[in-house]
Amino acid sequence: MTIEYGFYECKVGATGTPVTLKRGSIMTQDVKILMIEDSVSLAEVYKAYLAETAYKVVAVETLGRAHATLGAFRPDIVLLDIELPDGSGMDFLADVRSMENPPEVIVMTAHGTSDMAVKAIGLGAFDFLTKPFDAARLRVTLDNAAAQRQLGKRVNELAVMERDSYGNFIGKSPAMQSVYKTIDSLASSDATGFIVGESGTGKELAAEAIHHYSARRDKAFIAINCGAIPGELMESELFGHVKGAFTGASSHREGAASIADGGTLFLYEICEMSLELQKKLLRFIQTGTFRKVGSNTLEQVDVRFVCATNRDPLEEVREGRFREDLFYRLHVVPVRMPPLRERDGDVMLIARHFLEQFSTREGRAFKDFSDDAQQAITRYAWPGNVRQLQNAMHQLVVLNDGDVVEPSMLPEQVTSGHIDPEIVSPREAFTVIEGGAMTGGQAHIERRQRIEPLWLTEKRAIEEAIGLCGGNVNQAAGLLEVAPSTVYRKIQGWKKQQA
Repeated sequence: MTIEYGFYECKVGATGTPVTLKRGSIMTQDVKILMIEDSVSLAEVYKAYLAETAYKVVAVETLGRAHATLGAFRPDIVLLDIELPDGSGMDFLADVRSMENPPEVIVMTAHGTSDMAVKAIGLGAFDFLTKPFDAARLRVTLDNAAAQRQLGKRVNELAVMERDSYGNFIGKSPAMQSVYKTIDSLASSDATGFIVGESGTGKELAAEAIHHYSARRDKAFIAINCGAIPGELMESELFGHVKGAFTGASSHREGAASIADGGTLFLYEICEMSLELQKKLLRFIQTGTFRKVGSNTLEQVDVRFVCATNRDPLEEVREGRFREDLFYRLHVVPVRMPPLRERDGDVMLIARHFLEQFSTREGRAFKDFSDDAQQAITRYAWPGNVRQLQNAMHQLVVLNDGDVVEPSMLPEQVTSGHIDPEIVSPREAFTVIEGGAMTGGQAHIERRQRIEPLWLTEKRAIEEAIGLCGGNVNQAAGLLEVAPSTVYRKIQGWKKQQA
């Protein structure tokens, strides 16, 4: 069995070498499934569900047999029961995901809970099935896993040639090379992309690149910021409305879903969407159909979904703010946008690009940075990421003259290094203008003498926030404007240092 959505030719790598890819193609006859299910009768039921497909299925009853079969059979997908006679499926999941080129794992259990699902996903499971489930649910999940597996293979197959730019991205660090390859593979399919990353890391640029390099590039790319539109208007923005649907609806209006027909629908800050609208979005994704607000007519479109968030989606699921079933539908191919502090060597590359761009725009003569200025720029953590760096370059060009950027021209927090990369909000990053000029000179030196190590400032801030919130890490993270996972990671890091 082959599920086919078409063919097209795309250009891969810096050389632009054409490579023909099967867009959205899942070759099920080449996909091997290892089913670990202690109930022989249930295993037979699940095999019957797949009888009309060409998946190659091998079923075993215990973890011992699973380990013995794993090496010889080399499955692409593992259907894993949690409770088995000789151990926990969670332990097997951890073992499998530690393998080189591991198979996709779909966890099955009759005792499913939200916490168990989140734990399984956190350990690397592709999806989570709660028994009993029907044939359609199993087949859709397997098809999605097979698509993910195929895309993973394409990432490894694509040229490894380094690129110092890609689409509208600038950067040649290993972290960005990985992003470029993932986008290359994702663009070749119709799989949903789930982009995560801090503010300012370029999540919208990634979504635009996925669309630009896809077979849908000649159709519309429609972006909706789910956090910027009031909840009561969001449904209309997404699906449209008919005249008279609500107060102020004086005319018929097409929504983003209709406009994006044949193209890409990008849902930015997806975790900000209300639970009620999440339910309607799930139905839209499942069926491709929707109703305009105030209409009884069912409409159908063909859109490719890409979504993004700067939150921890698993934490949002755990806290009940994001639907599990919607997360499973959207989280097909994750794309993590690295923060600037993880992009070794990219900071100056990007800084020079913006310096040239803004110097030309503002009629300035800046050509480069002094050695001291470069050291300050590369040493600073850039909590607002590329967006903050862009604003900093624009600011110094507007406020200064010359052909070489000196440290005194840079924002104060850049030269002092005092702003924490994860504690300070990006919108608080620029408070450096006093009396129309940049602060600098001797004042900078005096400030440096009073500065304590960055990690200590960070530790004190986190401990104070946790104390103020009575030990509630989630609330403390809210005060600090970071993800709870960031706080947990920092705490764990300090414990390891003390051990």
